[in-house]
Amino acid sequence: MYLNYFGLNDNPFSIAPNPDYLYMSPRHKEALAHLTFGLRESGGFVMLTGEVGTGKTTVSRKLLQQLPDNTQVAMILNPTLSALELLATVCDELGIQYDADKASLKYFTDCILSKLADNHQAGMNTVLMVDEAQHLMPEVLEQLRLLTNLETNREKLLKVVLIGQPELQQLLKRNELRQLAQRITARYHLLPLTSPEVSAYIAHRLSVANGDISIFSKGTLRAVHQITGGIPRVINLLCDRALTLSFTKQHAVVKKPIFLAAAEQILGEDVVSQRIQSQRKLGYALTFFIAIVIGFLAGRWYV
Repeated sequence: MYLNYFGLNDNPFSIAPNPDYLYMSPRHKEALAHLTFGLRESGGFVMLTGEVGTGKTTVSRKLLQQLPDNTQVAMILNPTLSALELLATVCDELGIQYDADKASLKYFTDCILSKLADNHQAGMNTVLMVDEAQHLMPEVLEQLRLLTNLETNREKLLKVVLIGQPELQQLLKRNELRQLAQRITARYHLLPLTSPEVSAYIAHRLSVANGDISIFSKGTLRAVHQITGGIPRVINLLCDRALTLSFTKQHAVVKKPIFLAAAEQILGEDVVSQRIQSQRKLGYALTFFIAIVIGFLAGRWYV
């Protein structure tokens, strides 16, 4: 709707995972470095956690792109499975032929271990990536740990990448999962974008769509971080709606009141009001603290 009006050749704030719009902030790059290092180690597990919409999928897709060509990857996108169903899914992902009539934990485990050994003999690495891993049941996680028991003198034959929300960290603190927790060779918690990173994120996406960050006023850019908390997915939703509203009002620049109106439509007036008040309280507290420090220093100088 607004593309021609703002001179854009594509929707810069679509929530579809288009790799052309991939923005790797310093935090995302650090997360990727941790996971890459972990997969090179001898241990069986690496873990990436973060709040909803912080870009865990972005990091995982980039990780897949950087894996060596001699890597076979099995993806588990729906982890709400029983232990038996999970092992069957791993077999499907690795292209393992099996007899459904013989289905049992031992049967599937033997099939997978045989495949891992064959891959190792052929010089292939095997990686299992589990998204939304906070939904895994403890007994399923234990089955994953058992799969990583097959190893050479130097390394595990199966590397597992667990991607999930912060609840995954709490799950792995359970006593029955302490053996698995000890096998995690790298872990990273992805935090939201900072204020400068939010501006860089918006500028990047606009530039890919043949646009310019000047479409958003400076006040709007500050409000984006204030209202979204630096969550990329929320940034996309609110900026897209703000551009639509600016187009309907024939404004050449997205101004702060328009953005706040867009935020209220998406998040609700109560949420937007609460976040504005929180920022004001933080600002008042910071101003008060600075005034005390200045007063203290001035008093010492006077004395």
